[in-house]
Amino acid sequence: MLRDRYAPVDLFAQVPQLQRCLDPVLAHLDALLDDDTLFQHLKADLSPRYPQTLHTGRPSTPVEAILRLLVVKHLHGWSYEQTAHFVADSLVLRHFCRLYWQPVPDDTTLIRWANLIQPATLHALLDHVVELARQHKVTRGRKLRIDGTVVETNIRPPTDSTLLGDGVRVLGRALRAARQVLRGTSQAAGTLLRDRTRSARRLVKRIFETTRQRGADADHLRRATYERLVQISTATVRQATQAATRLREQGSRAARRVAEQIEQVVPRVQAVIQQTTRRVLRGEQVPAREKLVSLFEPESAIICKGKPHKPVEYGRMVWLGEVEGGIITDYEVLTGNPPDSDQVQPRLARHQRLFGHAPKLLAGDRGCWSLENEAAAAAAGVEQICLPQPGAKTAERKAYEGQGWFKRGCNWRAGIEGRIHGLKVRQKLDRCLDHGTVGMERWVGWGVISHDLWQIAQATAKRA
Repeated sequence: MLRDRYAPVDLFAQVPQLQRCLDPVLAHLDALLDDDTLFQHLKADLSPRYPQTLHTGRPSTPVEAILRLLVVKHLHGWSYEQTAHFVADSLVLRHFCRLYWQPVPDDTTLIRWANLIQPATLHALLDHVVELARQHKVTRGRKLRIDGTVVETNIRPPTDSTLLGDGVRVLGRALRAARQVLRGTSQAAGTLLRDRTRSARRLVKRIFETTRQRGADADHLRRATYERLVQISTATVRQATQAATRLREQGSRAARRVAEQIEQVVPRVQAVIQQTTRRVLRGEQVPAREKLVSLFEPESAIICKGKPHKPVEYGRMVWLGEVEGGIITDYEVLTGNPPDSDQVQPRLARHQRLFGHAPKLLAGDRGCWSLENEAAAAAAGVEQICLPQPGAKTAERKAYEGQGWFKRGCNWRAGIEGRIHGLKVRQKLDRCLDHGTVGMERWVGWGVISHDLWQIAQATAKRA
């Protein structure tokens, strides 16, 4: 049964010394989270877990505690295990999370609850947090700066050989499960559902060994090994497809579950086989947008941002919009690596929806400039458009960008780089440990929301 709250207990009355330990910013953050709108948004996602979650079953961890635990987790960049440990170990955090003397949910329980929260809910929560920032006079939405960054997915740098090896390994595991399900129903199950994982592992190791060698003989051996690995992968895909057909015919619940796993992985392995054949065996140049870099995070893109220490990143592009007061009002997880200039007008439209007016100043980097973006910003009522033009400039354009207000706007825009760095260090937005697009949305959304709540709490604590 889904519970709203535990019965309130004043730990500070029972342990008066705790009152001295409570950080003033944490106290204001505590007051911000006492907001019924935030509570109801979260409850709407948690209640459909089971048909009678709201009425029957064991009493759950209260919604209020789940909200506060997730904010604490992403505020400090802790793992779920660390969150459960540190909250259980601190009377101040127990009081802040409204757990009092009750048991702290373990990390697996918290993960299950967190995975029920939908991306749309987090966007609605962010809208409400921005409204809280306006109510507390932290921001008026007069300035807007935008920028994009890469949030890496939790994958290793890909190679064709390791991707093929992963495909054979995952399908081999599924074939072993299929063999157990089909045992007794098919005499040929043992021979048809052959696991080729060890053969693929040996070939992947041999390919790595040949990369350390030079000369025509090493190239010939590497190519021959790739051909054999592609053959093994193709044979595994063929067997997995046959196994999925037999599992569907078998019709049991366990058979359907294994068949669904196979049907999910097979197209990805086929894509890896195709790109390996094109790139390695035929010598073609495969565009980055057509490459699959992970079987487990297929949405990951190859993104080159020109960083000296990290020239290539594997993950998702995330675009942020920030107003004065350090409040991030907008985030969007993009598909692939679209041009930066495509992101200006959506950020501007969202700002107008949130604040009811266009910002006085709009700032972005050189990639955001286009004649269409400048015209759209001017039509929306933006007075100071600070989008530097890339490449060669006319004398008129140089004079325009040499004005004091334009330089000040560009200098202010540079501050979002520090904001992004802070999000990556404190809220761990450098690498997403959740899975899939929905997991990426949750990871970024909670990081942005917890950051904004802390900014509001800091601003109100300074004025108190």
